[in-house]
Amino acid sequence: MYHYAGIDVSLECSSVCLVDGTGKILREAKVASEPEALIGWFRSLGLVLERIGLEAGPLSQWLYAAMQDAGLAVELLETRHVRDAFKAMPVKSDRNDARGIAQLMRLGWFRPVHCKSIEAQETRAVLTARKLLQSKLRDIENSLRGVLRGFGLKVGPTTERTFAERIRELVAGHPGLEVVAQALLEAHAVLRREFNGLDKHTQRLARSHPQAKLLMTTPSVGPIVALTYASAIDDPKRFRSSKATGAHFGLTPKKYQSGETDYTGRISKIGDASVREALYQAAHVMLTKPVRNCSALKGWAMRIARRAGMRKAKVALARKLAVILHRMLADAKPFNSMAKASAT
Repeated sequence: MYHYAGIDVSLECSSVCLVDGTGKILREAKVASEPEALIGWFRSLGLVLERIGLEAGPLSQWLYAAMQDAGLAVELLETRHVRDAFKAMPVKSDRNDARGIAQLMRLGWFRPVHCKSIEAQETRAVLTARKLLQSKLRDIENSLRGVLRGFGLKVGPTTERTFAERIRELVAGHPGLEVVAQALLEAHAVLRREFNGLDKHTQRLARSHPQAKLLMTTPSVGPIVALTYASAIDDPKRFRSSKATGAHFGLTPKKYQSGETDYTGRISKIGDASVREALYQAAHVMLTKPVRNCSALKGWAMRIARRAGMRKAKVALARKLAVILHRMLADAKPFNSMAKASAT
């Protein structure tokens, strides 16, 4: 008799459900969300489990890696598929979610998710922290501009070095505004210092990262785009075809066909949004800035722009860049500017 298990992971305790090959629930429990506790619970059963499923989430990759190392047949499930499978459930609870995951494992109605390496996760953490600091810097600057605008004080164009000086110049003689400006400018200075330090670290990381260094041979692909893409792909061999990367990152159109209805919509926007944003930015730079060694790619995209508009051309170019960058990683070869750009 085959046995299957589902785990609904929470911060402190996870709900676990064990079923047999007929779908009958054999055991349920609440187990601490720690690798040792979960591994010990499964080993205490004295059974060989065919599959153990857990939904992808903040703790899931950590638990998955430890359980896999312990020899358990664990699978990491795509969140979107699990959510859609549970839409018919009238009552949502951790216990019911664990039951549902166990049944998905028994029926095989799931798509496993790649668990990224520790190096890829650390790179992603650096990029996320950098983006967060950049976002908070922008928030403070915009807030200061908005507050002063209410008093008729217009900041106007500034640079990184002149922003604080311009703010102090405008609030001079306004005691209340001076207090506000001083507090926000001090926070701004700290954020700016930390962001610059993290940005320099990111640049060094890109130069020492073999995959990112290879990707940066592509025109318009800089350190941030290269690291974002390389950490998302992690292992190029997990894709059977480079063309699959476009759909993986949500850069291919949605399709709906039923009876007489046949509709092709906008891009799906599924998958990693940060990769999609990075590829779009690279495509924007390639199409709007003078970039060397990209005449074939740029010419291909500009033909699309004349036919369908610049926005669609940028999306198409972003999808093509996803395919090209994956092929570069798979072949371990730099960008070939002489390669013919054909539709992918």
